[in-house]
Amino acid sequence: MLSPMNPSLVIRQAIADHAAVIQALPAQQPVLETIAAEMTRAVLAGNKVLWCGNGGSAADAQHLAAELVGRFRRERRGLPSIALTTDTSILTAVANDYGYESVFSRQVEALCRNGDVVVGISTSGNSRNICAALEAARGMGAFTVAFTGESGGLMTSIADAILRIPSKDTARIQEAHILCGHILCDWIELSVSEREKSQGLRNA
Repeated sequence: MLSPMNPSLVIRQAIADHAAVIQALPAQQPVLETIAAEMTRAVLAGNKVLWCGNGGSAADAQHLAAELVGRFRRERRGLPSIALTTDTSILTAVANDYGYESVFSRQVEALCRNGDVVVGISTSGNSRNICAALEAARGMGAFTVAFTGESGGLMTSIADAILRIPSKDTARIQEAHILCGHILCDWIELSVSEREKSQGLRNA
């Protein structure tokens, strides 16, 4: 028979595990810089960033798209970014007619253009609808990004850039995904703000 869990141990363990994952993230700096540069290139060129994920990763997709369309830290123009997880009519129609595996790839087919960035978020790296979306995006000339966990899964053979969080724990992976997403939003916003400021000075 299992002994009762001490709730305080749950809290301490979660904080310790979270800290360990976050402290390992500097190793991901090169791939974060690559992703940030591609996203900045896209929005400055009039292209967009598309996000997709399931469950908690769907919430992350919506959160990060909102940071770009709205604002993160600075006043600047809205940046073109779409979460493919939000339109229930599209999601249910495509799932009903083609199957759930196609709910994101069909939207990529409709909305993605050459030069866009498409981000697939999957803690396992094996979500079939995310893999299908990334495959469709690559075929259309988009730069593809995988947010995943330690193993990387099937997405590692599809995406152009792979953010691999060094953990097998879904909760810890998701926590690191949102931190990395915030870092990307900060980088993009700063880059766009500096570009617009420099253009304003040249036009003054």
